[in-house]
Order: sequence, then structure tokens, then C-alpha cells
Amino acid sequence: MSKLQKSVLIIVAVLVIDQLLKFWIKTNMFLGEEFSVIGDWFIIHFVENNGMAFGFEFAGTYGKIFLSLFRIVAVAGIGWYLLKLVKRDDIPVGFIVCVSLILAGAVGNIIDSAFYGMIFSDSYGHVAELFPAGGGYASFLHGRVVDMFYFPLLSGHYPSWVPVVGGQEFLFFRPVFNVADSAITIGIFSVIIFYWRLFSKLDSEKSKSGSAAEETKGDA
Repeated sequence: MSKLQKSVLIIVAVLVIDQLLKFWIKTNMFLGEEFSVIGDWFIIHFVENNGMAFGFEFAGTYGKIFLSLFRIVAVAGIGWYLLKLVKRDDIPVGFIVCVSLILAGAVGNIIDSAFYGMIFSDSYGHVAELFPAGGGYASFLHGRVVDMFYFPLLSGHYPSWVPVVGGQEFLFFRPVFNVADSAITIGIFSVIIFYWRLFSKLDSEKSKSGSAAEETKGDA
């Protein structure tokens, strides 16, 4: 199997799993509903967000449009970069896998933002309907991202002597996320941990290529 085939397989697998789970959540649960998978520390908890991974958001209508367009441009850039990488024999398969995970995760969340508002009714107090007769809950690029994985591993209160937050409740891990978020996070952290030296090599090659182009231009 070629690097390109492996990359496509990873992207398709992540997207299928991500979208199937989101569709199931959207058509079987209402916002805020949850159930335990393993005790009190692994919970399926249905939330939606307007913004980035792990529930972080850009406020307002224009913030939402900007974020959606930024995602699309970023995905196009990552896709172009990935196509260049798979053509090279000196790029490790593991690095291709990491970039493929990042791309798949980004596309997965773009699908929610772009289309879910058009094909689903809202989930406030009831299970959403797919392709409702009256239309969806939002227009193109204004859909909300479906999140469901919740791991409240540790909870308690900050000691009273801690400045600012003393006595307040703390919870780890608070963000709710999805398969696409997980793919992005795994891809990015794997690149940082295992392949950071590769960027130095690529930057060096880029500098040499630029210098050679300048010399050729000067000779002409």
C-alpha cells in the first residue's frame, strides 16, 4: 500500500467514525443529555459549540463565518502539503499518518459547521430531526459542532490559600470533545514529540532551494 493510499484510508476512517457517532448523538440525544460509559470518569455528554476544538469559541455571527472560512483555507493548505509529502520517499510514514489525522479532524468539524445547521433541527429539549420539513436550525457555515466525550477525572476545591481561585471548585478534564478533535490533538502532539527534527530538515531544504533559485536568477 502506497503512502497516498494509507493517508486516504486514515482520513476516510476518521471521517466515517466521527460522522457516524455525531449522527447517532444528534438523532438519539438532546442537548445536555448524558450517560455513563465507565463509572463517573468516562461519560457521553451531548453538547454543541460554535467554535474550535474542545469547545473554545469565536463569538458572534462574523466570528463564526471567519472561523469556518479559516478552517476551509487551513484544510486546503494541509491537503496541499500532504500531497507534496506523500510523493517523497524520504518522509516517514508516521509523519504522513500524523498530518492525515490533523487533516481528517479538521474536515470532520468543518462538515458540522457547514452542513449540520441545514440538515438538522435544533436539539434543545428534544432529539433533533434529520431533514426537517421546516428546514434546519441554521444556514450554511453556521452549524454547530457536535461534541460528546467527557472525562471528569478529578474534581474538588482549590485550597483556600491559593490566590484568586482559593476555595473554588476545580474539575479536570472539563472540555467535551469529539473524534475529530482527538485526531487533531493526537496528530499535533505526535508531530511535536516524534517528528520535530523533520521540520528542521524541511526548512533547510527550503532555504537551499531558495538560495539555488536566487543564484540561477542572478546568473541569468
